[in-house]
Amino acid sequence: MLVSGKELFQAARQGGYAVGAFNVNNMEIIQAIIEAAEEENSPVFLQASQGGIKYAGIEYIAGLAKTAAESVKVPVALNLDHGTSFTQVVQCVRHGFTAVMIDGSQHPYEENIALTQKVVEVAHPCGVSVEAELGKIGGVEDDISVDAADATFTDPQEAAEFAERTKVDALAIAIGTAHGVYKGEPKLDFDRLAKIREATDVPLVLHGASGIGDEAIRKAVSLGICKINIDTELRQAFTKAVQEVVHSKPQEFDPRKLLGPAREAMKEVVRAKMRLFGSAGRA
Repeated sequence: MLVSGKELFQAARQGGYAVGAFNVNNMEIIQAIIEAAEEENSPVFLQASQGGIKYAGIEYIAGLAKTAAESVKVPVALNLDHGTSFTQVVQCVRHGFTAVMIDGSQHPYEENIALTQKVVEVAHPCGVSVEAELGKIGGVEDDISVDAADATFTDPQEAAEFAERTKVDALAIAIGTAHGVYKGEPKLDFDRLAKIREATDVPLVLHGASGIGDEAIRKAVSLGICKINIDTELRQAFTKAVQEVVHSKPQEFDPRKLLGPAREAMKEVVRAKMRLFGSAGRA
């Protein structure tokens, strides 16, 4: 059975580790993540962006996630990643998602709060956790695009007020990460992260973590990050594995022999992330 994201947030907060949240778009990706979670005995978030839902269809995403969760003993939550509309959130709740993220960071502060409050009022009575975003994380993630010049870091005192007024279960913060592929080594503002942690007890989420160095990830977790989103590195592993098969066996036309190696490559990425985040063995 799928569990509420709140259950995973609270356990991670108490245990001093972070749960990986991996974006899904098809069956092979879900299988890779679930097999990794079972082998590592780790809790996990399966999450679908608005683009992923548009590509695969919400019925397929929800159906595959429910089937996957029923096949393992580890706790699994199904999350909407970067939802931008109240309508999208309601659709996901109706289809059995157990966690939603409402991203109102494109709006002014008060509008972000109002939108988030509206989502919380609908989601919480259904046992669905709510993640919001404060500050603007740069880069491109499907329907979300923020230029570097427009990216803004999260203010610690605003984070405390935002969490108190909205009653969210988790807060995605901007401390120097970005969606997509990094051009150079990203520098995270750990002092800001520590101040946000001091200002509020709400579980904190790190987006755009693909490509962040291991030591930086460990430090972020030690400072209170409870959920870490990974998408780009899965896409890269998928594509590389498929390209290798096509290059070495150009006459191959069996989708299973193209996608099977890609599934295995993604699984190894997920397993490594779970060990890095400290969630392995925590289910």
